[in-house]
This record gives sequence, C-alpha cells and structure tokens, in this order.
Amino acid sequence: MFDIGAPELFLLVVAAVIIFGPERLPEFARKAAQVVQYVRGMASNAQAQLSEELGPEFKDLDFRDLNPKAFVKKHLLDEVEPIVADVKGELTSGAEAIKNAGKDAADDFDLKKVSSGGPEAVAAGETALLYAPFDPDAT
Repeated sequence: MFDIGAPELFLLVVAAVIIFGPERLPEFARKAAQVVQYVRGMASNAQAQLSEELGPEFKDLDFRDLNPKAFVKKHLLDEVEPIVADVKGELTSGAEAIKNAGKDAADDFDLKKVSSGGPEAVAAGETALLYAPFDPDAT
C-alpha cells in the first residue's frame, strides 16, 4: 500500500516525537489506529453493499481486479508470460554457450607461449604475437 522503508519509518517516528512530544504521541497513535480501522470498515461495507446490489451473477467479482495494473497483468501479461520465459531460457542457454566457447578459446591460447620478440624469438621456438603491440606515442 505505502512504499515506506525502514529509514523513512524511522524518520517519521522521530518527526512525530519532535512535533507532538512523547507525552501526546500515544494518544495520537490511538486516534490514527481508530481512523484506519474506521476507513477499513467503510471500505468493507461498501464492497459488501456493492456485491449485494450487483446480485448473484457478480458474487465472485474480485475488487482488486478493478485496479488497472492488476487488470493489465491478469488479462494481458499472463498470456505473454510463457513466451517470455521461453525467450529468457534461450537467452540464458545462449549466454552460457558463449561463455563456454570463450573459456575454451582462452584455454587454447596459452599466454606463456606468446612472445613479443621478433624473428629471433620465432626461430627460438616462441610463438609471435597475434596482434600488434600497443604504442602509446603513436596515438
């Protein structure tokens, strides 16, 4: 209902203690609880009265479905969810295949055998670099 985390709640309690004082705070907390209880009772009575007036054909009506987010999720996104799950599975397996291919390529390429030396290093049995060395002065 309210998106309040622990830090915000702590800040509200501190502000309430500062504004109302520790003597009157329990009284205001009781009044706030009574107001919340009264509003919940009104909402419950309104739902019961609406269900009663709509008749038996609407007895299984869930009022939470009248929320636009819930309506869209129930009627549109539930049909798309299996497709999304399949696509996520394929993407995950493709990513794993790419990781494994990269690990296999890294295992095949032994950095200890690579040398930056010239023709004499190749003649000595070392493998030449597969890329040009970086020259910071050239950039």
